[in-house]
Amino acid sequence: MDAGSEGGGGATTVRTPPFGTGRRIRTRAIWAVSLFTAAIPPAVVGLGIATATDDQVNVAMPLALLFWVLGFLFALWAAVPTLRYWDGLPAQTRWLGSLPLLSVSLFLSIALLVPLLR
Repeated sequence: MDAGSEGGGGATTVRTPPFGTGRRIRTRAIWAVSLFTAAIPPAVVGLGIATATDDQVNVAMPLALLFWVLGFLFALWAAVPTLRYWDGLPAQTRWLGSLPLLSVSLFLSIALLVPLLR
């Protein structure tokens, strides 16, 4: 045990991330952004099909949702080690690991607020 974990509040120790953690965080964050970006064209096509026709068979929207959910999982997969080793990571890696999940939460917050403002 370290001195900071015993009782009355001492100095906290900085957890050093294992070797390769920064690289894994960057890779996962890049995949998250790529999958979020890949969800945009099927969503636009699916929205166009839904508004232009009465066709109920729309493959584009489930494909967009699949890309978005996979991107969300990669964003979570990048955010967990980022938050775990926050103090031991460089600032660029911190931002890269946390921004995909922050953008998802911002998007969901806006999606919930827009119907309330109408």
